[in-house]
Parts: sequence; C-alpha cells; structure tokens
Amino acid sequence: MKSIDLMYQTMLAELGQRSLDAAWTADFPPEGRFTPANVKGRKYWYFDIPDGHGGTKRRYVGPAEDPDIAQRVADHKRDKDDLRARRRLVNTLTREGGMITPDAMSGDIVEALAGGGLFRLRGVLIGTVAFQCYSGLLGVRLPMAAILTGDADIAQDYAISREVEDSLPPIVELLQSVDASFRPVPHRSGSAASSAFQNADGYRVEFLTSNRGSDDYIDQPAKMPALGGASADPLRFLDFLIREPVRTMLLHRSGVPVVVPDPSRYAVHKLIVASHRHTDGQGLAKREKDLRQAALLFEALQQTRRSADLALVYNEAWERGPAWQEGIRTGTGMLPAQDAERFKMVLVEGAKKNREEIELPFGE
Repeated sequence: MKSIDLMYQTMLAELGQRSLDAAWTADFPPEGRFTPANVKGRKYWYFDIPDGHGGTKRRYVGPAEDPDIAQRVADHKRDKDDLRARRRLVNTLTREGGMITPDAMSGDIVEALAGGGLFRLRGVLIGTVAFQCYSGLLGVRLPMAAILTGDADIAQDYAISREVEDSLPPIVELLQSVDASFRPVPHRSGSAASSAFQNADGYRVEFLTSNRGSDDYIDQPAKMPALGGASADPLRFLDFLIREPVRTMLLHRSGVPVVVPDPSRYAVHKLIVASHRHTDGQGLAKREKDLRQAALLFEALQQTRRSADLALVYNEAWERGPAWQEGIRTGTGMLPAQDAERFKMVLVEGAKKNREEIELPFGE
C-alpha cells in the first residue's frame, strides 16, 4: 500500500482548516451571538441569530467541553472564504496526491446535508462514503474497487437527537435541492415514518441510529427530532461504530468538513457486520465489500503505526460479550488467509504497545 507524500497530507490539513472556517462563518454570522445553556446538568453552546421579525432563532453549537468549539467561541473570528483556493487544493490532492474524491452524487448530497447542519448536530457519515475519507485521514492510497457506492448512510445517536433542541431543515428539501426526484421510501414495517430516501436513478440515502435495547424495536423506525423529519433505523453494534468519531474532509468541490467513525472502529465493525449479512440478493456482494474494506484498513493501520489504536477498540468490542465475540470470530473466519494473518499481527503488535492482554479471534 503506497503512502501519500507528507506534502499532500499537510495540504489536506490546510484545506480542512479553511473549510471549517468557511462552514463556521456560514453557520454563525456576525450579527448573532453565542449563548451558554445547561441541559440536564451539562453545559452547551447555542447561537442566537435575529429572525427578521423582532425575535431570535436559536441554533445548537455543541458541548462546552469540546476544545475546538470552545476555542472558536472564544475567538469568534471570521476568516475570508476563499472557494477558488480551496478548490485548487482539492484538485491537487486528488489528481496529484492520490487521495480519493467521491462520485458527484455522493459529494453533492453530503455537501447539502453538511450545509444544513448535519455535522454541527453531531451526525456521523458512515458506510463507503466515509471509507473514502480514510485515504487522506491515514495518508495511504486506497484502491478504487473498494470505494464504489450507490448510497449514503448517515448515523446519529438517539439521545443526542432528542437533546440538542435543534434540527436540520426538512430532509426531503435538502435532498431535492440536489436532485428533485428524491422521495421518501416507505418503511418495511408499514410505518408512515421514513428512514430512507431514493431518487429516480436508485441512489439511496439512509438514516440509522443505535439500538442498545430490546430487539422488539429493531424493525421500527426511531423518531429523530434533529433530523428534519427523517426517522432512523435502529441497528445493533452501531453505538460502537459512532463512538468518538473524528473530523476530516470529503474531497468534493472546495472540500466538505465531515465527521466519520474512527478508522479502527470502522474496521472492527465491518467484521461484525459481515458476519450478519444474508447471502441472498446483494448480501453476498456487500459482505465481500465489508471484508475488503476491513482488510485494507488493517493494512493501513499497520503501515501508519496505529496498531495500538486497533488493539484498543478490538478489546473494547471483545469485552462487550458473547454476541460481539461471535460476530468478530465469524467475520475473521471469512477473511482470506493473508488478511487474517495480518489482522493477527496487528492485534498482537498493538496489544504489546498497549501493555494489555488480548484474546485473538482464531486459534494460535
């Protein structure tokens, strides 16, 4: 796996800062003001902006303990948005630096959702579109065959959606601003709520949330107050994936600041997901993609000296109990022999760095 030159990794960091500044300026214009608020014993920042009718409209910013938010609230600076310069950076990073740009539809959709406030409201981009961001995040070149997609998956924690007291604009309107043919997909349960939206060409946008309770709710869409009228399908194991996500860039147009799962969590989660795929319809193809993406991340994490990170999150998943252990064992057993051996090497290496015991998912 070829590494990406440090020069281009530095350029990506510069693009990220410029794009974050631009997004911040759009969300929090000079005529507004930051206001602290306590919600259930925790301090959060909100932003009050005149609504043009003598009142104010309040936007959720984020938790007070987030150092990035605290710094920006303290500074409240406005950096000039230089779209042309950022677009040149994106072109250089993708054409010369070997980083990945998404297909136009995926990029436009994520950009529209980001502009509506998705990541400000602590949504997380997951699935293959998130995987595309790991090339720049880890500084390695990933093969195109592992990143092709025809959908976009978005996750948000259920408790966060209920507590932020803010919402995206109507999801249908955001999606139709990209393609007017987007429509809600009837839910399989028969519920009037929709957790997925699809356009005339079959491109699908789906919203997901964690399910840590009874399986009685697994086939029922969860109401998500912050998602602009969209519901979300509760999924097992998703809370592990979206815990402690990271900020990075989607290299589309002039750059889109996004939030994605930690790559180590993504890799372990893909093993578990692969073990639960059905083998009918598209299930087998999706399982193969899950395993391929996991294997590529094992290699990338080893190459970039992040084996300790992988071992830590692996142990976290393993210690969650028998169902998790069975999913990891089954997924590992589906890996090609070379990829399984690399996974073992990275885990052992990481456990030594962490000075922790580790129980491997296969025999010695």
